Amino acid sequence: MRLSRLPPTVLLCAASLFVLFSLPFSLSANTSVYYYLEVYYKVLSPLGVPQQVITVNGTIPGPLINTTTNWDVVINVLNDLNEPLLLTWDGMQHRRNSWQDGVLGTNCPIPPGWNWTYQFQAKDQIGSFFYFPSLGLQRAAGGFGSITVNNRNTVPVPFAQPDGDFTIFIGDWYTKNHTDLRKLLDEGKDLGIPDGVLINGKGPYRYNSTLVPEPLDYETINVEPGKAYRIRVHNIGTSTSLNFRIQNHNLLLVEAEGTYTIQQNFTNLDVHVGQSYSFLVTMDQNASTDYYIVASGRFVNESDEPAWARVTGVAILHYSNSKGAASGPLPDPPNDIYYTSYSMNQAKTIKMNTSAGAARPNPQGSFHYGSINVTHTYLISSVPPLYINDKRRSTLNGISFIPPETPLRLADLHELKGVYALDFPSRPKNREPRLGRSAINASYKGFIEIVFQNNDTKIHTYHLDGYAFFVVGMDYGEWSKSNRASYNKWDAISRTTTQVYPGAWTAVLVSLDNVGIWNLRSENLDRWYLGEEVYVRVADPGGYNRTEMMVPDNVLYCGLLSALQRAQTPHTRSSASSLRVLMNLNFATILVLVLFAIIP
Repeated sequence: MRLSRLPPTVLLCAASLFVLFSLPFSLSANTSVYYYLEVYYKVLSPLGVPQQVITVNGTIPGPLINTTTNWDVVINVLNDLNEPLLLTWDGMQHRRNSWQDGVLGTNCPIPPGWNWTYQFQAKDQIGSFFYFPSLGLQRAAGGFGSITVNNRNTVPVPFAQPDGDFTIFIGDWYTKNHTDLRKLLDEGKDLGIPDGVLINGKGPYRYNSTLVPEPLDYETINVEPGKAYRIRVHNIGTSTSLNFRIQNHNLLLVEAEGTYTIQQNFTNLDVHVGQSYSFLVTMDQNASTDYYIVASGRFVNESDEPAWARVTGVAILHYSNSKGAASGPLPDPPNDIYYTSYSMNQAKTIKMNTSAGAARPNPQGSFHYGSINVTHTYLISSVPPLYINDKRRSTLNGISFIPPETPLRLADLHELKGVYALDFPSRPKNREPRLGRSAINASYKGFIEIVFQNNDTKIHTYHLDGYAFFVVGMDYGEWSKSNRASYNKWDAISRTTTQVYPGAWTAVLVSLDNVGIWNLRSENLDRWYLGEEVYVRVADPGGYNRTEMMVPDNVLYCGLLSALQRAQTPHTRSSASSLRVLMNLNFATILVLVLFAIIP
């Protein structure tokens, strides 16, 4: 059959891809990767209860985005949900390009049936990250997947090449739809105790017939005896910190969100919501049975709330020569009753490997952040949810953020007034809490200190888009200037998400070298949804399109700028399936398709 007789949709997709690919490939044939992601609902039963989940290309987790330092990443996303969608690339720093950040402060949502192409560079980054939907608790229904940024060949990795590479997503899970969870929060209620913990989108292995009454589909990691594997762990959950452990195996920590760490063995490690780690795990046990992989809830009281016992994810580590199934009790979690600072002290031991390179050949420790003068300090306080105008809300420094109808970055570009205010206080104010769109007015090239003070009763994690920060200190009590004497000013871990324990503080230092408007938020989905976020405006001192990248040609418009939006013919999964196939072909194959299609 002549290829010119292919269906018109295939030919159109091929021609479009030819135009899309020709310029990048002609400039840098091996420095771009292309992905096509279809986001749509499925009915699955990960905990034995049928429910609507959000899948990416039909799976949960979705496909791996695999790239290399400084490569361009092009991702075409089709929104086949019945509500708007944005995907955010957690930990990816989008150098000078907040247009691709995928949050409401910088991007208009992708309408249902529309597709939109993200394009960004993995600039000066390595490590383990993930993507997820950023709107309206959608992440609680799935829609996530992993991002791996590999070292360039010129930059050595500070450990031997592992024999394999696995990604493990852990996270608390509710059997209610995300829309029902939103309704609970809108009605002023808590989400309550999760129904379980998923590992890679699957329920727990039946380690206990009471807590897991029926057999469920569970995750199995297949390994060979004597070999070492890199295991990347992400807590993608809603709000629960989890303790991760593998029965009878040591976890050699080597990386945390893009920074190589001082290598040390853990028998277990707390992974808080939104955090990512890489471990090397050697298969040095005998294979008399399989082994448990466990992720269980932390800082919960099973004595007062027995339902927390079910909030445990269990997968199986299976040696190729295993002689039997795993059985018996799970490996014990940490016991904090007599060692209340266990988790915090564990976190303080995670430090940067200053003798190793990361994205560049020079050692990570060559940036002497401890000797840089701080230009501004922000003390950001969180408290338990409270009522503002008869609505239950969460706040930072007394302000509960209202999601904008017009993205802040677009408002700046078009010089719109009144969309937001640059009046976020640098300290908590003794005033009535309020609703607002208040942003931090930061200075480009500034070096700021942010102290998160958690006056809530639950652990929080905070994430800053566009940046990694140095976690220089944490302790219980109220922060004061005297605490600076205890800061780690040499090898503090540089990462994108940090935990703040209840009744405690965490201090980070940030070099503001990335222009744009960037989201600073609680990664706890309930608190984020209720307003616990703020945007950091780092203005381009040279004016628009000097340091910052230009607005993309395919920018979406909404809110006050809706009239500028051009119409798009809605797509469906069936009409887009040809495009997904083509996106998985290499450039040469696509070129052949186009040439044969246009030859008479």
